[in-house]
Amino acid sequence: MDPRLSLNQITTRSWSLPEAVAGCAAAGVGWIGLWRDKVAETGVDEAARLLKEHGVRVSSLCRGGFFTGVTPEGAPVDGVAQTREAIDEAAALGAEVLVLVVGGIAGNDLAASRQRVADAVGELAPYAGERGVRLGLEPLHPMQCAERSVLSTVDQALAVAREHPAEQVGVIVDEFHVWWDPRIEESIAAAAGRIAGFHVCDVLVPLPDPLLGRALPGDGPIDHRHLRACVEAAGYDGPIEVEVFNAQLWARPGAEVLAETVTAFDRYVA
Repeated sequence: MDPRLSLNQITTRSWSLPEAVAGCAAAGVGWIGLWRDKVAETGVDEAARLLKEHGVRVSSLCRGGFFTGVTPEGAPVDGVAQTREAIDEAAALGAEVLVLVVGGIAGNDLAASRQRVADAVGELAPYAGERGVRLGLEPLHPMQCAERSVLSTVDQALAVAREHPAEQVGVIVDEFHVWWDPRIEESIAAAAGRIAGFHVCDVLVPLPDPLLGRALPGDGPIDHRHLRACVEAAGYDGPIEVEVFNAQLWARPGAEVLAETVTAFDRYVA
């Protein structure tokens, strides 16, 4: 098994945090990407204890952001305040990276929305740095610009990240969101030293849903080894998260899904 494999917790959504951590340990998976809702169910202190007990490290915590105030649910949020809380949680859990989904368009003004993101990152980057947490800006597919992220490409995320020290702000390369980009190789190369995470999955064809249309590696068109080679050439040597939003996987037992995740990773990514 590739020691860089990390189970993003959303892939085994049916599992609680204690089940996911124990499952990773039993399967020999040394990394896990945590989600804040699952951490909240267990409690930060108990989650940290379980991680230490099982010897599983946290590749990232998801998520902070929504700096534009726009969320898929439609309820306005104070993204800066919530992200400050998420930074504290990440530090307590030993997560060196906090994934940011920056929020959808506010007031039908895309340029102003992106500026709000840049301003919020500027406010939070020193706070994160003081706590040993790196902010990871994750660009999402353009289909999700209106409701989830006004950053749609690695280049756009990198433009914001470059305003801050690399140890404070980086970018997340998520295959589902960026594999289509004709500039992706050049963009990843330009992000050398700034890549805070690499997330892998595949795309279902035909695409049933812009959020849930993901699959395990090997079940779609993405060239995982090519993109892995690109991020490694750019200096990234950290954990690689398998992050799959898929309702059919979520309905199945977590242990089965994790076993298939390990097999798919070894066959198509490692």
